[in-house]
Amino acid sequence: QVQLIESGGGGVKAGGALRLSCAASGLVFTRYAMGWFRQAPAKERECVAAIEWHGGGTTYADSVKGRCAISRDNSKNTVSLQMTSLNPEDTAVYYCAGGLTGWASGPYDFGSFGQGTQVTVSS
Repeated sequence: QVQLIESGGGGVKAGGALRLSCAASGLVFTRYAMGWFRQAPAKERECVAAIEWHGGGTTYADSVKGRCAISRDNSKNTVSLQMTSLNPEDTAVYYCAGGLTGWASGPYDFGSFGQGTQVTVSS
């Protein structure tokens, strides 16, 4: 059974930074792409970043491009999302996601999700 456990969420002021981490278990981590989604109140879940199994290919939503960086450590089965220049529109629950294959570029490429971690950005 795939388990994805997020950490690193919290409150931050606008302009600040946060680093989210996700520990994965129950899967052969190096076979799958990984990603981060977010969902704000009354909004649909959005895929904000994805990284291919080898870490060489990354994709970002336009809303976070240039402010976020996704990375993975295949030796530790972890994936991280470094977020900078945060603004109140980034407030959401952030979910770690496991890919269906080793490649992913959009929301339909993922099949498993963690419980989420809350990120709140105050102005």
